[in-house]
Amino acid sequence: MRSAEKTANDFDQAAEKIVELGNQLLDENEQADEWEVASGLLAGAIQFWLFTRQPCGDPSCDSCTEISTAEQRLRTLVEEVSELAEESDYYHSPRDSNVGTA
Repeated sequence: MRSAEKTANDFDQAAEKIVELGNQLLDENEQADEWEVASGLLAGAIQFWLFTRQPCGDPSCDSCTEISTAEQRLRTLVEEVSELAEESDYYHSPRDSNVGTA
């Protein structure tokens, strides 16, 4: 069984590699649209996430209960994306339209 520390390290390494790839793509093409690069990285990450969340095929598998249908996988993905976004340093911006001024 994998330790929590190893799993956290895998997570951190994967996230770091994605940021590095995005920066590399932008550095290699000064004309690149940041939003398009970011959306492309996100699309690839979603494809990989969905690929890794395919149910095993055993209808009584407890591990696959939350992902046994496409709708359940999408709901799980959206919940995870929301959590990760809210934990991000970039979630709130000082230029957000709902930021108050005093």
